[in-house]
Amino acid sequence: MDTSREDLTLAVMEGVAFAFRDCLEIARAQGIEVNVSRICGGGARSPVWRKILSNVLGITLELPQTEQGPGYGAAMLASVTCGEYPDVCSCAKALTSVRETTVPEPALTEAYDSRYQVWKKLYPALKGIL
Repeated sequence: MDTSREDLTLAVMEGVAFAFRDCLEIARAQGIEVNVSRICGGGARSPVWRKILSNVLGITLELPQTEQGPGYGAAMLASVTCGEYPDVCSCAKALTSVRETTVPEPALTEAYDSRYQVWKKLYPALKGIL
């Protein structure tokens, strides 16, 4: 009962970020190097969410100029299919731009890394209980 609404909200945001980190770690274990990613959608509007996610993942996050992620991507693929662009890469270079960049802070990334290690042990142990 002593936990504030703000503390609970932060815990949920960090838990979701740790789940994303889990996915990132699987990609890294497969030899995929991820240093930068784009983030879009409703949650991406929150500077707090972008900062938490950037620090938990330890990567730079780019916020695209347009908020229409999936629909815009589908339109881009259609324009490639129709021959407007020779390939997806050149289409993306021509039609996308970054509005804002969030860079991880080393001290926060380090703090979140130790919390992630705890989460990584707790999550599977508690998963079956709930």
